[in-house]
Amino acid sequence: RRKAEGRMAAAAGELLWVAALLVVGLRSVPAELTDGNSEHLKREHSLMKPYQGAGSAAMPLWDFQGSTMVTSQYVRLTPDERSREGSIWNRVPCFLKDWELHVHFKIHGAGKKNLHGDGLALWYTQERLVPGPVFGSKDNFHGLAIFLDTYPNDEATERVFPYISAMVNNGSLTYDHSKDGRWTELAGCTADLRNQNHDTFLAIRYSRGRLTVMTDVEDKNEWKNCIDIAGVQLPTGYYFGASAGTGDLSDNHDIISMKLFQLMVDHPIEDDTVDWTKIEPSVSLLKSPKDNVDDPTGNFRSGPLTGWKVFLLLLCALLGIIVCAVVGAVVFQKRQERNKRFY
Repeated sequence: RRKAEGRMAAAAGELLWVAALLVVGLRSVPAELTDGNSEHLKREHSLMKPYQGAGSAAMPLWDFQGSTMVTSQYVRLTPDERSREGSIWNRVPCFLKDWELHVHFKIHGAGKKNLHGDGLALWYTQERLVPGPVFGSKDNFHGLAIFLDTYPNDEATERVFPYISAMVNNGSLTYDHSKDGRWTELAGCTADLRNQNHDTFLAIRYSRGRLTVMTDVEDKNEWKNCIDIAGVQLPTGYYFGASAGTGDLSDNHDIISMKLFQLMVDHPIEDDTVDWTKIEPSVSLLKSPKDNVDDPTGNFRSGPLTGWKVFLLLLCALLGIIVCAVVGAVVFQKRQERNKRFY
């Protein structure tokens, strides 16, 4: 009997090990970003030093407005002064279906603790060079926005700022500054990206309906997962841009470079019949973003099940199966022993 129990325990241990390997194999792995080589760099959509026409309005591929100032080392969207806004926009529409944008930026200023603001926004939108209240750019936009929000306007929020969030809009949604965009946010994360003495980077990857945002702000030279959303539909022919705004509080918002890479991805044959310029920006969600409820983790309960959420669900399910299997084996073994004694 002891030998049988020992064999059962060993089998259960092996099953648990296999299950652990299976979970690791099934868990959502962050998308591998490009290594930044120039093979697929699209220069017509990239902003890099030395900036051509620096300090003037004669940049061949980029337009800027507002308080934006182009120097030899950076593009300053706003100085550390109150009530300023500025932006810079690519002149060339992007017709790539799959792309990845690497942004080298710096947000810094004299303000301490929460005495700074408001933040930086990165755009892939139909509209360009339209000033407005959303970090210096237009509200009710069409396309994608990634917000690097440095100031919590909602005093009741449990989030830790600076906070990065994503929003997709078809022109019908309004960004609510008083709630830090909570009602229209798809997903987000906290990132310590302000007043760093080292370089800070952000990467936005869009491929086959999957939006991935990663950061490198800890001086570790490695990407850290921030946002990973499936079911995102973005049309081609939109423009890349960056904007920033200050209010009663301020910061310097600098762009050092924006590099766009083309991703070589295979698409289904039926995609060839789609007019990608006519697609309406949208996201496949079980609920409307307006149904979002704040979670102390900084995510939304109604958000897509990705990353660690999928891992935990799979782990719980597999552990449940293992427990049931072990219990069933023990019951079956005991019944066999009773039958042997009876006969």
